[in-house]
Amino acid sequence: MMMRLPKEGYRTIEKIAGPLLFVNKVKGAGIGEVVRIVSNFGEDYGQILQITEELCVIQVFGETMGLSPGNSIVWLERDVIKIPLGIALQGRILNGRADPIDGEGPISCIEMWAPIQGNIINPWRRKSPNKFIETGISTIDLMNTLVKGQKLPIFTGTGLPANKLAAQIAKYAGTDASSNGKEPFLVVFAAMGITQREAAYFRRAFHESGSIYRGVFFFNLAEDPSIERILTPRMALTVAEYFAFERGYDVLVILTDMLHYCEALREVSSAREEIPGRRGFPSYMYSDLASIYERAGCISGLKGSITQIPIVTMPDDDLTHPVPDLTGYITEGQIVMDRSLHGRQIFPPIDVLSSLSRLMNKGIGEKSTVPEHRSLSDQLYAAYGRFKDLVRLKAIIGEEGLTPTELSYLDFGEKFETYFVNQKDKRRSLEETLECAWDCLLTLPKEELHRLPSYLIEEMSFKRGMKF
Repeated sequence: MMMRLPKEGYRTIEKIAGPLLFVNKVKGAGIGEVVRIVSNFGEDYGQILQITEELCVIQVFGETMGLSPGNSIVWLERDVIKIPLGIALQGRILNGRADPIDGEGPISCIEMWAPIQGNIINPWRRKSPNKFIETGISTIDLMNTLVKGQKLPIFTGTGLPANKLAAQIAKYAGTDASSNGKEPFLVVFAAMGITQREAAYFRRAFHESGSIYRGVFFFNLAEDPSIERILTPRMALTVAEYFAFERGYDVLVILTDMLHYCEALREVSSAREEIPGRRGFPSYMYSDLASIYERAGCISGLKGSITQIPIVTMPDDDLTHPVPDLTGYITEGQIVMDRSLHGRQIFPPIDVLSSLSRLMNKGIGEKSTVPEHRSLSDQLYAAYGRFKDLVRLKAIIGEEGLTPTELSYLDFGEKFETYFVNQKDKRRSLEETLECAWDCLLTLPKEELHRLPSYLIEEMSFKRGMKF
């Protein structure tokens, strides 16, 4: 963070509550301004959250243990929180304050410093997302397609392999096939409230795959001050905006876990003694989340784009919990992880019937992927939905009560889950995903493929030497 020489100092600390300092009679300060706190135990930095004529509320970035009104002085720095930007950030691992933690030394070749709050995108200049991003995951690429500029969250539950899925997307995601990989692509990965073990897993996964060199990574550990969790996603998005709109990159931002971010927000709100909203979360959490999610998009006249995949843990697998609930209102769809699929060791355990990409139609079709993309997706949805209904029926009347056509749906569903959904930790190109989809669908009778054109069915069955 860039700091200027201090201008004024105050010894009028009234009280300390958790990560907050309450200082009396501060003059000429503004919300968002950086302060420096000097005590007998050293110094730290903070940010002004609220100011009135009588009282100034300061959020401390470090620990407040040891601070007291008698041994501390608050200096106004007359600046806001800024982050250094430059092409040298690529391949680096930073903490929640944007300090390098990868042992590679300080960041060199800094081109500019930018406030982490970012700039609001003018709605008039927003460009509708219209290009495909290939994640390498079949259930997303074919059935819940990610489009450049989209906000597509992943809803997970406690104990589900969300971190593994996040790492897989970070390793394998890339620009759409129509660009032939010529458009520069970057992943900005921000992990909040993770353990040392999880951080080690991410480091190992990114280094082994080589994806460390095409990304910028932020790790906020659970042992770090929770206040840093509020800074981490904003720093990550400021880096993303630099690479997207200054350098022309297509940037994929992965934020995990937004539940940890919101819990830090609740901690600060509680320390400020604000009136709580649902489940103790602050009433302004919707607008706070929107200030993060709405930084995704494409801008007319600029080459780059920012696409977001926030990962949100649902406590007790509850979709109505405030964090996933508000996230769903702001974003454009959701990918839902399923506990029963995970119990059968299927990875990634994505429940396609509960998942949705609202912008999918903007990024698929003849000019983006393949002409039959929508038809294939619809047919898979219809067939898998029928399979789920027949599983419940089979539990009531037994397998002997089902017709041959209904039994073929059971074969399809088993193959779909164990072959199409269950791709393990490997990347599938769109072509491989399409082949897997056809292998599953051709287990059904021809007359059941009513969402696909007959000429396409004949062509694909002929290629496989099959006759209906």
